[in-house]
Amino acid sequence: MTTVVPRPRAGQPDRRDVELARLREENAALLSQVQRRADELDVATRMLAARAETMTSVIDAVTEQSIIGTDVDGVIRVWNPGAEKMLGLPRPDVVRKRSIVEFHVAEELEAQAESCGSAPGLAALVHAAQEHGSDVRDWTYVAADGSHRTVSVAITPRTDDDGAHAGWNFVGTDMTEARATERMKDQFVSLISHELRTPLTSILGYLELVLEDDEQPLTEEQRKYLTTVERNADRLLRLVGDLLFTAQVDAGRFSLEPHDVDLAGVVRAAEETARVGAAAAGVEIVVDVPGSGLVVPGDAVRLGQACDNLVSNAVKFTPAGGRVTLSLHRAWAAPDGTTSTDPRPGAVPVARLAVSDTGIGIPTGEQGKMFTRFFRASTAQRNAVPGVGLGLAITKAITTAHGGTLDLVSAEGEGTTFTLTLPLATA
Repeated sequence: MTTVVPRPRAGQPDRRDVELARLREENAALLSQVQRRADELDVATRMLAARAETMTSVIDAVTEQSIIGTDVDGVIRVWNPGAEKMLGLPRPDVVRKRSIVEFHVAEELEAQAESCGSAPGLAALVHAAQEHGSDVRDWTYVAADGSHRTVSVAITPRTDDDGAHAGWNFVGTDMTEARATERMKDQFVSLISHELRTPLTSILGYLELVLEDDEQPLTEEQRKYLTTVERNADRLLRLVGDLLFTAQVDAGRFSLEPHDVDLAGVVRAAEETARVGAAAAGVEIVVDVPGSGLVVPGDAVRLGQACDNLVSNAVKFTPAGGRVTLSLHRAWAAPDGTTSTDPRPGAVPVARLAVSDTGIGIPTGEQGKMFTRFFRASTAQRNAVPGVGLGLAITKAITTAHGGTLDLVSAEGEGTTFTLTLPLATA
């Protein structure tokens, strides 16, 4: 039996020709799409190459900080000119040949491994960065000549293009001279403070004997002069005490004698201490504390010192006719650090002391430095307000040691509010 293929009618295209034309169109579209993808890939490749070249040039331009990159095993893959300068080895002698661990003191890594419970070597070095995403601390680098450098190292994990962990970045700043200077300064402060305290105590003792000697009374003029000497010797002795206290804090020897302390009584005592000086300066002090008191666990002497510093500062920086307000209330602190006057789920009760003044204020750009030792705001310097810049640093240290916080809000020319928050004593 013979199959007859129907012939297309006159004027109608052959079905095979139609199919062939369709395939040709699809092929052309695919070729065009492939070309576009190839062009996009070429652009992306060139962009990646340019970015890599830019990153390399940036890293190579850094000469004062060491930038070291490693793989997951600690083998060095990136070694910038800053690392060459700091550690005394050229890049070809290090990359793919040395481990980052070789440039660390073994005893230091062992001590870190013991303290954090990790394996020794690289694991101890990157343990904190692995736990928290980054880590910045001082490490001792060992240079090619065997010398040791104290380096502040920022450690961060490194990922590849697919987001997988590929190694570690170590950015180091040489702090050898800075740390040596800090140690010398602390030793100097401690030494001078001890050398000054003994003669000052002796001076004050003899002044007291002379001023209270009934058998040989002083004239009014003599008493006035000696009282001035006594006042300035007391001021100098307090400064020596502040210097010794900051040295103790830096050395980790700062300790507390905790008891239940009525913070309301501490605030009232601070107001009484500042009252005479405030009246002489024409500054009004307003006290708002709960009559029933507010008990916190802490060292009464140190808390008194902190409150005295805040109140005396507020009076000192407030012009005549101004006001200083001491406000102590119970509040509730949330886990995110915010406080409110009403209890909230998850919040814990705290005592919140706000010391507000209508004084000269602090410039916005300087507020972050106010708790730094010996720092004085430009407004204090312009207005010739006496001080050495230790009070707030001491108050911050005392507050932190009590598990509290110390914050400030200020506007130049409008005044300042320091807020001290402490946990309340448990029942």
